[in-house]
Amino acid sequence: MLHLILDDRPWFRPKRRGYGVGLPIAWQGWVLLALHVALIVGVALLFHGQPALTIVMAALAGLAPLPLYRARTEGGWRWR
Repeated sequence: MLHLILDDRPWFRPKRRGYGVGLPIAWQGWVLLALHVALIVGVALLFHGQPALTIVMAALAGLAPLPLYRARTEGGWRWR
């Protein structure tokens, strides 16, 4: 099972236009995307009563997995 996660195949396609990642093309990409959304929602619920802290923590949760998205995008990130 571990070899399925650690293989070198891309999990995402690049965006057709612009810069960044497009939709997942492998199940690992869909799992990462679901976990990313769950992380942001969880942070928002956890810090519900503190708006400033919610914004900061949600922003950090949103940015944290970007290196993994970039590393697993077919062809890398560049302006298209």
